[in-house]
Amino acid sequence: MMKTAMARAVFLDRDGVLNRASVRAGKPYPPHTVEEFEILPGVVEALKQLQDAGFLLIGATNQPDVARGTQRREVVEAMNARLVAATSMTEIRVSYEDGDDSPRRKPNPGLLLEAAEAYAIDLSASFMVGDRWRDVEAGRRAGCQTVFIDRGYQERQPDPPADYTTDDLTPAVAWILSRSPRGV
Repeated sequence: MMKTAMARAVFLDRDGVLNRASVRAGKPYPPHTVEEFEILPGVVEALKQLQDAGFLLIGATNQPDVARGTQRREVVEAMNARLVAATSMTEIRVSYEDGDDSPRRKPNPGLLLEAAEAYAIDLSASFMVGDRWRDVEAGRRAGCQTVFIDRGYQERQPDPPADYTTDDLTPAVAWILSRSPRGV
């Protein structure tokens, strides 16, 4: 009996990795309106490289401002739709919960585990890319290799450190590709 090859994925946090986050007092915040939503330079090209190498591209983002009542779900969904339309992403999975008791809210791995089940993803051959310790920890708990995009925020750092740390998505993609032979 022949074994079916499982998919590989790169899971990506949204704010601060794919689009510009507002930084106030050393802490990142998501854009508040669709008009403020700005895809970072180089993101479209970087994601295309990953897609060309055979990766599924899945966003995994916490958006607790919806539960807090300071953001509307339809605004988050409009931002996500804009991002998917401009890139080669498969989808963006969202945790709208506030509080760490939700299995879907990073640092818990629920968003990644759900996607792995939906798309038959081999998590050990996949990567999680994020700009906060919660992203790295979610990837680690899911069994992925982890990449930390260090934007210099004045907050907790990943501990233990990510498998790879850089300050931009482009070198992160180069590292991922160097660790992932094409077609494997």
